[in-house]
Amino acid sequence: MGHYHRDTERVCIRTRKIYDWVTRQIDVPLKSFSGDDLETIFPSDTCPGDGTICDFLAAQNMDPQNFAIRCFLTDAAGNPIDPVVDQDALICQEIMQPNGRQPVNVTLPSGETVTLQKVKALVKGHVVVQIVSPTGTVICQSAPIPFATAQTFILCAPEGTQLNCHISFFECDTSLVCTDNFTQLDISITLCLEVQVEADVKIEVEARFCQPREELAEATLCPTTKFPPQCPDVFPAM
Repeated sequence: MGHYHRDTERVCIRTRKIYDWVTRQIDVPLKSFSGDDLETIFPSDTCPGDGTICDFLAAQNMDPQNFAIRCFLTDAAGNPIDPVVDQDALICQEIMQPNGRQPVNVTLPSGETVTLQKVKALVKGHVVVQIVSPTGTVICQSAPIPFATAQTFILCAPEGTQLNCHISFFECDTSLVCTDNFTQLDISITLCLEVQVEADVKIEVEARFCQPREELAEATLCPTTKFPPQCPDVFPAM
């Protein structure tokens, strides 16, 4: 068997440093559709017939109370997205302020006062609503419905850092009201947004190079990669 190299040395590496990291639950303002707006979001190719979704269900002698309504996150084309796996499920970008990120003095629980920065973020995405029969058949499906929210965070975000965010939880609830005098679809969205402030940095660490172990075979044609030696007298600098 081979042996591992135990000697360590100081090396300089480039990596992504996290300056700050927070998680926030966001309740997107309720989206309500009625009248022409309700007719627009359910196109005729997925909900055939004239009038609103309630008119379509009534024409089919279908009681809206007997159908499930589900809502899920999609891309702009209406394709379902897993918000936890796909980190590009949302558009999350910083809203640039005219004078840059404004400094804010914050008192910590310890009583110490520190200066942080005010960062504004725009979060945008799409959802699709489906009307599903008791047997699991999709009766109607909406076009992708856009939603957006602007959020303000107080973070350690010095000049030169970038905003990075993704979803750790997503929930979408819908309610369809169909009466003789009232027709409306309501959509409520709750998501957990993880926001990080990052920058590429070069850091010095004490480390040792890794080497592959010897293969447990009689022979091998693969050479062992050797790293070029460092110049410890000049780099990394003390």
